[in-house]
Amino acid sequence: MNRAKGSAERIREVHALPVEDSAPAAIRRAAPSPRPTTAPAPAPAPAPALEIRDLRFGYRPDAPVLQGLSLTVPPHALVALVGPSGAGKSTTFALINRFYEPWSGTLRIDGRPAADLGLAEWRSHIAWVEQHCPLLHGTLRDNLCYAAPEATDERLWQVLDLVNLTRKVDRLPEGLDTEVGERGVRLSSGERQRIAIARAVLARPRLLLLDEPTAHLDPANEAALTVTMHSLRKECALLVIAHRMSTIEAADSVVMLADGTTSAAGTYPELLRTHPDFRRLSGQRQ
Repeated sequence: MNRAKGSAERIREVHALPVEDSAPAAIRRAAPSPRPTTAPAPAPAPAPALEIRDLRFGYRPDAPVLQGLSLTVPPHALVALVGPSGAGKSTTFALINRFYEPWSGTLRIDGRPAADLGLAEWRSHIAWVEQHCPLLHGTLRDNLCYAAPEATDERLWQVLDLVNLTRKVDRLPEGLDTEVGERGVRLSSGERQRIAIARAVLARPRLLLLDEPTAHLDPANEAALTVTMHSLRKECALLVIAHRMSTIEAADSVVMLADGTTSAAGTYPELLRTHPDFRRLSGQRQ
């Protein structure tokens, strides 16, 4: 009875949460409909997968967390986001997912500003894999497909190949229809991590957010996941909160945050050569 009472109280708390306004900001402002125009000329180069300009935000009005953050994630690139604790990395991910609206600044995905897109459309371009990614009770197919129920077996095997899990699934007693157990207990932590990434990629995002994906992996699984991240660039761009040097070294570019802003950006060798704070963060000496 007490367990049921506690569960009912939690359900009431969830129902009492405020509901997000999913309409684009332009509609919320009741802006007049734009005049019909001719189709624009093709862009000379693809727009960045993600572009952030002068982003400012805080959880309290008197305590800003981001203070003019700017960064760009090119199409099909792997960008590592690094910095000390409290620099604003997790807050940046929260704003990219639009769990909060910034005080000022702009976010664009594929060149389209967040203000022009409703939450559902904006988030349809983004997938997010957190540090802890437990699986649900059910089959491997269930866990892969719940965000993309129309996915074919061909597509499922394609994403499993991207995350280097085809041989593992081939060895399972019932393949894709094998039960994974409560929270995926029948699989290793590295396998659960890669299944979570495959599930995210299955929805064909434009941008994949990874929150320290190697944090709980042993060296062998860490090396395998580094290879996986390179393969994933065929599908989408990646922005990775990184602390492990293997992830940082593998990135096409590194953005270092400090005090809520971009303190440095460049390749790993460039920052190691030119930026003392990055050398200290990476444990390297000049």
